[in-house]
Amino acid sequence: MVSVQVTTTGNRVMAVINRDPLTAPHAVRNDALLAVVAAVLAVGLALFVDDGRRPDALGWTLLLACHVPLAWRRRRPLLVLLAIVACVAPYHALDNTHTAPTPATYIALYTVAVTGRPLRTVLVGVGVITLSTSVMLTVSMHEALRVLQISGWVVAVLFLGADVRFYRQYVAAIVERAERAERTREEEARRRVAEERLRIARDLHDLLAHSITLIGVQTSVAAHVLSADPERLDRETVAKALDDIAETCRSARGELRTTLEVLREHDSPDARGPLPGLDGLPDLAEAARLAGARVEQTVRIRQAPPAVGAAAYRIVQEALTNAVRHAGPEPAVRVDLVEREGALHLSVSDDGTGPAPGGTPGFGLVGMRERARTLGGTLDAGPRADGGFEVIAVLPLTRTGTGTAATGTVGEGTG
Repeated sequence: MVSVQVTTTGNRVMAVINRDPLTAPHAVRNDALLAVVAAVLAVGLALFVDDGRRPDALGWTLLLACHVPLAWRRRRPLLVLLAIVACVAPYHALDNTHTAPTPATYIALYTVAVTGRPLRTVLVGVGVITLSTSVMLTVSMHEALRVLQISGWVVAVLFLGADVRFYRQYVAAIVERAERAERTREEEARRRVAEERLRIARDLHDLLAHSITLIGVQTSVAAHVLSADPERLDRETVAKALDDIAETCRSARGELRTTLEVLREHDSPDARGPLPGLDGLPDLAEAARLAGARVEQTVRIRQAPPAVGAAAYRIVQEALTNAVRHAGPEPAVRVDLVEREGALHLSVSDDGTGPAPGGTPGFGLVGMRERARTLGGTLDAGPRADGGFEVIAVLPLTRTGTGTAATGTVGEGTG
């Protein structure tokens, strides 16, 4: 219990030392109490020091009056010091008890030093010592020499105030740096949250647009078979179209769950691993073939980093989705991924008609460009000179290991 009280008292003392005196709460009230305490101490010194010699009536008046300005010492420290000097100088000139006004004088000197610049503190110290010596010379040479002997206390008080001022400035600088670092961390956290939200939005857009487009095309095939010749219904074709729809839904559901895992805790027992990479490109090509596109795919690349593989997967997915949606019936689509000069060169081109003019633009191309730019790469998309549409991306490769070469044509075929 005693240890806790000592710790609390120490914390309060350090808080008072560290606090800026110009912004401290209840400054006038606290300084008024300090002035009363200093006045009581001065009265005691006047009564019991200097062989019982006591001030006269004017001396008592000047002694008590010099403590009144201390109540405003923080607001106007230099004016308070001048007011105290104006009372103390005639008090000493009348040869009253010279020790009594010392506490008030030292408090005013400390306040000037702790609130002012070093140059002002030095000038004030020199001025106070010079004025005190001059006043004491009017009394006696002995008193003047005594003032010079005790002037070290004046210098010590001024140095104490300056040292406390520098310490407070040091503490304030540390606090400011800590607050700035905290703001920087908060801004960095907000930036990362915004980037993560944007990444999730891109993934969901690519996933849902791809899956919904394939489901729509497969549903149209089934509806066409059902309505073409009801009397000669091709049950096998209808069943295959419905199976393709079910498989697309299952794949989309699994990938959607994988994408949303980033919103859960990292140590979740239901974690399903990273997002698809280059090994998922054959499945994308097969899904596009089931939707009616004739896809040729060539992959010549060494092992790619996960971030590059995921970006390439999403770009190919979105490009194939746009081809199935906008290129017309049974478009011929060419997908090429080649490693060249330390970068993955990706292109997806088709021979379709492209999107209808005047249509509402979506976020597919924007998302693809953002993915490439995030990795320090580039992406261009637009109509081809000989018809159709083409997406070209260059993604830098960051090799973290040697890896085995996977050269050769992988997943090559024609739908």
